[in-house]
Amino acid sequence: MADVDTFLAGGSWPSRAFYQLARSAVVGFSRLWMRTRVDGADLVPTEGAFILAPVHRSNMDTPVSACVTRRRLRFMGKDTLWKRQPYRWLLSSLGGFPVTRGSADREALKRCIQVLEAGEPLVLFPEGERKSGPLVQPLYDGAAYVACKARCPIVPVGIGGSERVMPKGSRFIYPRRVHVVVGTPIQPPAPSASGRVSRDAVKRLTEELHEQLQTLFDAAQVRAG
Repeated sequence: MADVDTFLAGGSWPSRAFYQLARSAVVGFSRLWMRTRVDGADLVPTEGAFILAPVHRSNMDTPVSACVTRRRLRFMGKDTLWKRQPYRWLLSSLGGFPVTRGSADREALKRCIQVLEAGEPLVLFPEGERKSGPLVQPLYDGAAYVACKARCPIVPVGIGGSERVMPKGSRFIYPRRVHVVVGTPIQPPAPSASGRVSRDAVKRLTEELHEQLQTLFDAAQVRAG
């Protein structure tokens, strides 16, 4: 497989054009089949790096995330998916970049920081794997840590209805209403004189993100009906 740095880079013009084509198809399907609506899309930064941090209740949360901005969003994926063409080109064009399965978390976080330092937006699900139910589960500190290291905002996102569209274990996409509510970007705390952000500051940022996500998730669930 090619050097991972190749996939962390911004990509060629054809790959970016392919992303926009694929995004149009995904957004069109989402709006027609799931009647997806987005509130607060104007809050998403139009330039510079940021972390999009949605709640996670369904496999559909990844494509639905593309509805909030026309900018290409970057995602982590298992490096084994990049072993052969045309999958390498397709996945990279769609915003994916490889992370070694079973590798240390710090290596994955390092690659996330590289993507953000290149000025690109990154999607991280702060709850980790898919969860279930109306309550936002305890968050990992990864999103807050990366935001502090890359000095970029976190954009919290509530997605209501996606669990009914494609519940965990389901292979069918049901025609249920999905509503997305984007929150105000959360700025990371300023570093200390040494240039570092304390663990306590990262924890506080995670707590703030959790509070905002619950508020947005509640609103999204109500609007999804």
